[in-house]
Amino acid sequence: MQKIRIGMIGAGETGTPLLRQLLDASFVELVGVADLSNDQPGMQLAHDRGVHTTNDFMDIGRMDAAVDIIIDATGVAQVRDSLRRHFQASGNHHTVIMHETILLLMMSLSQGQLVSGKHGARDYD
Repeated sequence: MQKIRIGMIGAGETGTPLLRQLLDASFVELVGVADLSNDQPGMQLAHDRGVHTTNDFMDIGRMDAAVDIIIDATGVAQVRDSLRRHFQASGNHHTVIMHETILLLMMSLSQGQLVSGKHGARDYD
């Protein structure tokens, strides 16, 4: 079975609920999770489930075409900017960076109500 290969950046309050769903989806291969703190609930969950974890979000970015979608749950524009610059320099036209607003939409749909993000409204720079 073909799987969608996902990397997640940000494993705190915003990212962890979706991370749980991704880990349980048979059609998803979670290739890595990054957060600055190993104490974040999503980092502990990913580690316990045997998923690669790292404190350097660019480790996920450097996986290049081995990742179909990178979910950015950080709310930090510099994260997206660094990933985009890396993809441009490496010629990676495959990987898609999913914005935190889309993450909130997906979580809201799965819960049947609007979920607000910890980081507030963010522009797509």
